Amino acid sequence: MQVFRGIDAVVGKLKNPAITIGNFDGVHKGHQTLFQKVKQWAEELNGQSVVVTFDPHPLEVLFPEKVLSFITSHRQKLDLIASCGIDAAIVIPFDHGFSRMSAREFVEIVIVEKIGARAIVVGHDYRFGHSREGDIPFLKKLGEVYGFKVEIVSGIKMNDTVVSSTTIRQMITDGNIKTANKLLGRFFEVSGTVIPGRKRGVTLGFPTANIRMPPLTSPRTGVYVIEAEVDGKRYGGAANLGYNPTFGDVELSLEAHLFDFDQDIYGKIITIRFIDRLRDEQRFSSPDELALQIKKDVDTAKEILAEMKIRESE
Repeated sequence: MQVFRGIDAVVGKLKNPAITIGNFDGVHKGHQTLFQKVKQWAEELNGQSVVVTFDPHPLEVLFPEKVLSFITSHRQKLDLIASCGIDAAIVIPFDHGFSRMSAREFVEIVIVEKIGARAIVVGHDYRFGHSREGDIPFLKKLGEVYGFKVEIVSGIKMNDTVVSSTTIRQMITDGNIKTANKLLGRFFEVSGTVIPGRKRGVTLGFPTANIRMPPLTSPRTGVYVIEAEVDGKRYGGAANLGYNPTFGDVELSLEAHLFDFDQDIYGKIITIRFIDRLRDEQRFSSPDELALQIKKDVDTAKEILAEMKIRESE
């Protein structure tokens, strides 16, 4: 996937582009539906499929006082968009100057003059321009003037739940990770650096990789079934996200025990995918009682991973 940074970088570089525009945090099932429509338009136009997005996220610029969390980093978002088979992404640097562009200016300058879009696919609630003044009827009107098609995609539902980044973020923070994964169409994941821990896992018989959590949406504390990716290889595992109440810790930590793994990975960046949530964190009366529970968690995690592999092979 080609990545163009800045709207001027794309001028004259695309053939009959079909585009969609948005922040696309999480690149979830709803976003993937938009991308599929864009690819269909690109094929019909004998052109290219294009995703237009922003960095930083507009909310970070417009409401800097708010505490924001996102499902994906900007880099991960681009990787996921590329995995959907999109030909090109245009990353527009978002600042206060850009935020003051009127809806008409956005269409005339960005969509028509710079990109040369032939078709635009947007969600049913799409708004654009200064103070979100532009709406779908206005976009369609300008489409007739400038010769681009507009397709509207209704909200995608799964089991009567509208798929949205906001809904998925809430599911993740609530610990409803299995449903969040269904709406994402993949496992929720975080990547972080392995840092030295307190070596308690080794003492308990379950060595762990301690991962520095990135500044993204964090799942509810507890014990999870996970998949870890290390140097391109995948390993099943169980992880504790929390504060280790048995030992009275005060800092949030992600400690992952990987199955059939024995490597020194301090300083490496690894990816943890959250597959299922087993239980809340608990305070145990002794390290021995904790070790017994960890063994139960590990056994359960192995059973869940084995069942998952059987379903994938069917």
